[in-house]
Amino acid sequence: MSEPDFATLLDELDGQDMAGYTRRFVDDLRAAMGAEVDVEQDADWSGVLCLGMGGSGAGGLFLKALSDDSGGLPFVVWRDYGIPSWWGPDWLVFATSYSGNTEETLDGVSEVLASGGTVVGICSGGKLEGLLAESEGSLCLNVPPGQMPRSAFGHIFGTQLAACWALGLLPEPSENERSAMLERLTTASSNADIADGEGMSATLARSLVDREIGIAAPTCLSPAAYRFACQLNENSAKFARSADIPEMNHNEVVAWTGDAASNQALLMLSCDDLHPRAQARVDWMLSEVEAAPTWGIECEGESLLERLLYAAHVTDWISIGLAVLTGEDPSEMPAIVSLKAHLATIQ
Repeated sequence: MSEPDFATLLDELDGQDMAGYTRRFVDDLRAAMGAEVDVEQDADWSGVLCLGMGGSGAGGLFLKALSDDSGGLPFVVWRDYGIPSWWGPDWLVFATSYSGNTEETLDGVSEVLASGGTVVGICSGGKLEGLLAESEGSLCLNVPPGQMPRSAFGHIFGTQLAACWALGLLPEPSENERSAMLERLTTASSNADIADGEGMSATLARSLVDREIGIAAPTCLSPAAYRFACQLNENSAKFARSADIPEMNHNEVVAWTGDAASNQALLMLSCDDLHPRAQARVDWMLSEVEAAPTWGIECEGESLLERLLYAAHVTDWISIGLAVLTGEDPSEMPAIVSLKAHLATIQ
């Protein structure tokens, strides 16, 4: 039997052009990172609270990883209604909602503004834009509308980065460093495209059909691993989970070395410059876990930012490939639409 023709499957099943949006990821990122953010730096923040859900909220986890690696302030991610009890106006708030209408995020923003806080909003319009327009001192940064939030990661995260750089919250790469990174990501994007059925993404997607999926990653790459699991949930309609090394070596690793691993696929994200003991743990798992298949995905790049972006983008292609191989439209999300309709009936 011949291998599936991904180009044909995408034409037949990808109703809202998820593949097309994915091909534009690096261009979206380049435009967003290069946007002018007209704000004054303020060195007095105690930290940054990131509000956001789903595809809109993923960037907060990436910002936290970057700050943990080389930033000067704590970043805390909040994915719920309201805000944590310890929050105070000395904490800057990033509120991200692609539609501008995410109810959990709006609930938190309303509480922050009522308490005299400052919000940097990222949205394509909606109620969030209106709330911030009425708030002196807060700021709304707009991203292009008209696509699925999970496909707009380049717009969203690029805008978050531009804001963090303008505010002095994260170290900004030089123009030459940023340009070189984007060129390398462009090459990686072309290589990861599944349309010709070749390459790692297409091969890996084929190996995941009818498998349960576990993703493991060192802590610095955990945002990409978690987002990968979410993309498999939403694009591919597959159960998937992620776990961090070394934490999962103190619990979940027991299951991976038992009989239950026989119907699992293990996807291990890794990269250069890991703590030597974390690298030893990655190497041991790739050697000792007998899941079939077991894949090691080396996240390329000269910085943690580039490695996270590489991981996020390449794994998007894997999730899209798995979706069409199993007859799923990677753009559809009927359960989420149904749940939102149900919630709209409840006052």
